[in-house]
Amino acid sequence: MAQETLQTLYVDELKDLYNAEQQLVKALPKMAKKAESQPLSDAFTNHLEETKNHVTRLEQIFESLGESAKGRKCVGMEGIVEERAETINEYEGAVLDAALISAAQRVEHYEIAAYGSVCAYAELLERSEDLGLLKETLEEEKRADEKLTELSESANQSAMEGGEQESTSTAVAPRGPSRSRKARSAA
Repeated sequence: MAQETLQTLYVDELKDLYNAEQQLVKALPKMAKKAESQPLSDAFTNHLEETKNHVTRLEQIFESLGESAKGRKCVGMEGIVEERAETINEYEGAVLDAALISAAQRVEHYEIAAYGSVCAYAELLERSEDLGLLKETLEEEKRADEKLTELSESANQSAMEGGEQESTSTAVAPRGPSRSRKARSAA
């Protein structure tokens, strides 16, 4: 009985991850397009390809389980993606890059936690093939987070330098959250 319950949880969590990955397949191209720096844009584009592979791996697991991948919406990822969409509208330039990295790291941390859990379930359920696929994805998510941390060092510094320049110049219109959405859309 307990194993059936864990099996059900495992499948539900995999469905949640499948939907999360599909949401990211749609969100990452927008993030790549909005990124100010080419290295950040490239990182998002590269992670998009990995994310497509994550979807394929999950589909392989569902096939081996004889289960449908559909049927569950990942509201956690939906919230993170919505926050990212707001970020794109609130900032620009180097500050936008810093904000995009922050949003992307939230995504990665969410995925790292979720993949870590399903890896534990796969191990307990003796789903060794699933475990191999899930661990491969987990490692890619960790590497993506490390890459974002590297990129954040220069992005944050550029954002800081850009912010200092803006505060010393009276001719520059305010940026970021201090500027209302109406003012930004009118500009």
